[in-house]
Amino acid sequence: MEALQREIAAAAVFEDAIDFTPDAIRDGEALVAGIDQAFLGERAVSAVVLVRGGEVVARAHAITPLSMPYVPGLLAFREGEPIVAALETLDVEPDLLVFDGSGRIHYREAGLATHVGSCFDAPAIGVTKNLLCGRPRDPTDGLAEGDRVAIEADDSMTAPDGTVVGYAYQSRQYSESKRINPVYVSSGHRLSAATALECVIACGGEYKLPRPTRLADRYADELKREHGG
Repeated sequence: MEALQREIAAAAVFEDAIDFTPDAIRDGEALVAGIDQAFLGERAVSAVVLVRGGEVVARAHAITPLSMPYVPGLLAFREGEPIVAALETLDVEPDLLVFDGSGRIHYREAGLATHVGSCFDAPAIGVTKNLLCGRPRDPTDGLAEGDRVAIEADDSMTAPDGTVVGYAYQSRQYSESKRINPVYVSSGHRLSAATALECVIACGGEYKLPRPTRLADRYADELKREHGG
């Protein structure tokens, strides 16, 4: 499976190959799919929320068996197929896929966003709350809202040492008594690290996570409750 991940990473495009701009997301000209999952025993609840200009225009989901156990670094093989099942129910093709999961910030540059984005040859971004690998170029403690810090490849990754593979982004910040950590943004497919970050910023949101993935998280939880979770 690790060899297959290397092949996926080699086929992925970590530079801009898109026909929209971050401004098009902000202006409602681009259709963004937020993607997240919940779990019911050995089933995955995969949720997709389509957002245009900050407004929900459609939702889709799939509840499918999990084909393999949790293995660190190989999550895309566990979670990717269920997400593909949900995406295949859509009646329209999103311009951008935004995942609650890693993209290029992955040991073999093949996180969930890269795995599924490459499958559909669709622009894709991974957004996580924790840094899987790589090293921040500068300290990330105590960042002000709007600050960003490049994440560079380290010796745990297949990318050349020092390659910028993503960004820590302080999407929200509160008072000294309630400070929060940044999110970690990386390209999944057909985007550079810098443009992936600008797209996430353009998605907006009132909370830490970008609006599309936050809505997908809520939808996944709603579906889980409806099905006995």
